[in-house]
Amino acid sequence: MTETAVMGTASDLLEEEEKISLRSREFGFWVYLMTDAIIFALLFATYVVLSKNSAAGPTSKDVFDLRHTAGETALLLISSLTFGMATIAMAKGLSGRVIMWLVVTLLLGLAFLAMEMMEFRGMIAKGAGPEVSGFLSAFFTLVGTHGLHVTFGSLGILAMIVQIPLKGLTPPVRSRLLRLGLFWHFLDIVWIGIFSVVYLPGVM
Repeated sequence: MTETAVMGTASDLLEEEEKISLRSREFGFWVYLMTDAIIFALLFATYVVLSKNSAAGPTSKDVFDLRHTAGETALLLISSLTFGMATIAMAKGLSGRVIMWLVVTLLLGLAFLAMEMMEFRGMIAKGAGPEVSGFLSAFFTLVGTHGLHVTFGSLGILAMIVQIPLKGLTPPVRSRLLRLGLFWHFLDIVWIGIFSVVYLPGVM
């Protein structure tokens, strides 16, 4: 067997090992998403049970502003669209456009977090902090946990923005971006649940 053939065989083996490793990571990430879904399901259930326990303190009608929440929802849904555009650009091998759409997604995510912090600060200023009642404790825990996930997702997007120019759209980088996209879209689905279960019934 010639040296070229040996090198070719070794290269094929390394490529196959990389594919197996990436598939394992993708499977592990799906397991993680399922466990995260269970955590949010428990937080939703806790909120539903405690949503009427205001302990003579502020109720949802006193503290929720649906227009503000609609703005947050618009930002997050648009960010999901822009992340989708980044994924399409990745499929076409357009690394510059991938970075551009990721930057837009990151800015939208940060704007969402800023609005959420404004909401929390405003509620606490009105005397509606998480220690006041079971309803507010459940609300801050559920919405705050989602906000924490958006924060980690934003850090992940920032890492990809730095990583793509350094490494290019290699198979591992593509795999990371696809997994991050799943995570970001998952957070959008959770937020739609929060909007539907927490905010809408809270102001009706």
